Amino acid sequence: MVVDDSAVIRGLVSRWVEAERDLEMVGVAVNGQVAVEAAARLKPHVVVLDIEMPVMDGIAALPQILKAAPGCRVVMASTLTQRGAEVTIKALSLGAADYVAKPDAGKLAAAADYKRDLFAKIRALGARAARLAGGGAAAPAPTPVGPGRSGAPAIAPLASGPPGAGRVTSLRTAGPLLRPVGVRVRPEAVFIGSSTGGPEALKIVIQALAGQVRVPVFITQHMPAMFTKMLAEHLSKQTSAPVVEASDGMQARAGVFHIAPGDFHMTLARGVTGGVVVRLDQNPPENFCRPAVDPLFRSAAEIYGDRALAVVLTGMGHDGREGARVLTRKGAQLIAQDEASSVVWGMPGAVAEAGLCSAIKPVGQIGPAILDVLRGVAP
Repeated sequence: MVVDDSAVIRGLVSRWVEAERDLEMVGVAVNGQVAVEAAARLKPHVVVLDIEMPVMDGIAALPQILKAAPGCRVVMASTLTQRGAEVTIKALSLGAADYVAKPDAGKLAAAADYKRDLFAKIRALGARAARLAGGGAAAPAPTPVGPGRSGAPAIAPLASGPPGAGRVTSLRTAGPLLRPVGVRVRPEAVFIGSSTGGPEALKIVIQALAGQVRVPVFITQHMPAMFTKMLAEHLSKQTSAPVVEASDGMQARAGVFHIAPGDFHMTLARGVTGGVVVRLDQNPPENFCRPAVDPLFRSAAEIYGDRALAVVLTGMGHDGREGARVLTRKGAQLIAQDEASSVVWGMPGAVAEAGLCSAIKPVGQIGPAILDVLRGVAP
């Protein structure tokens, strides 16, 4: 279902969808109020929801649509403006699964990138929603998990509590999806890649790590320019952790979460004093993305080798898989989010199916698992 007050956009997207044999347009709505009523009746798998509309805007309609059509996935149609970025980040925190950057109405007819991005997200999110609607088990609601055990230099001292509180055991039952872990070294940096569903997953992971990690953390989340700055500010407020949008030449700082800025790949280099600094570039997109996870992971392998810990969270496609191959050949460990807690099990599924993972965890257990690895304990 498409919800937009622009007749041009409703008509164009409807024609695009109707031309695809695997997709069905079940309805359109001109504002949020009409959309809520239609969602309750039509039970769509995916709703493409505009933000700025009369009567009821997208932000007000979002929670009501999710309530009216449980299990449906909402994709916000956002403009590439500061206002659009702010509202989109808020929508993601309210339950939207993803967003698409909407071009100007006058340029929609030639918007090949918009169409490709929109359809990729409709298919990925719709397939999962359709499976759940058909009787598949719904993913459990992510539960924030407390900190792991204390006792390693890479981790700040923990408050008192029961022995082993929050300890995560290794998921060795996953068989061939997991690779054997050899001699363990304590990582000196953590590298995280995420895409669809990433902002909420990052919030859960960072909440578990905030105030306890004494190594730098580098994050590539697929987002356009301006959105990543808003994401960093939003995560910092939500988690009380130091989350910053990285800049070129920035010194890597222990305990700080560095997010790659939109439209730039983030890599690392050794500075003149031997410390690690951030490098940004606008080399061609990889896996249709800039920033992409693969360049970050390759850089991690070069700078840190087996003293890097990689994490792949929910997201479409396979970005991060090839970089993860390079990392794991160096002996680095890799944790992937499991399918049940992922919005889309594309990126984590790709590294899992390639046999690159040291562990596969629900999102609520990934933060504690990272802390365990930083202490030299199996994830």
